Amino acid sequence: MIVTKIVENLADLPGDVVTDLKVDYVVFDNEERLKRVQRARTQGGEEIALRFPTDFRELSAGDVLYRDDERVIAAKIAPVDVLIIKPRTIREMGTVAHTLGNRHLQAQFFADDHGFEGAVMVVRYDHTVEHTLEHLGVPFERAEREMPAAFRHAEHSH
Repeated sequence: MIVTKIVENLADLPGDVVTDLKVDYVVFDNEERLKRVQRARTQGGEEIALRFPTDFRELSAGDVLYRDDERVIAAKIAPVDVLIIKPRTIREMGTVAHTLGNRHLQAQFFADDHGFEGAVMVVRYDHTVEHTLEHLGVPFERAEREMPAAFRHAEHSH
């Protein structure tokens, strides 16, 4: 099977429709969810090929790759090893943001949404960032989280 478009998202379907369908998932990690062309295997063992248009951005949790009257193949996003940074002041936030920016690390920012408590910065786990946060005394925790958006490579030139 060759998938060339995202049909819809499970979150947009009425609950009774989803319960009536057999849902088979393909689990994508942070990098795989960004790939436009790839082969993948569902948790049920079916091999599929993805070939999205050039304007494809990324897969999200629940994206429907295939649907018929009886079943759905949908995307599931694997958790990412992250540091959840919880600055207490604007000064701490600025110091951390400056430090991460100098290393060209992508951060994602959340308020009380996506299951985070309070305003947080989230970066992929890196032992040197962990050490820096400990040195600065900025509160953080390490966790496995399904991220709403992928971490991308930060393009730059000096």
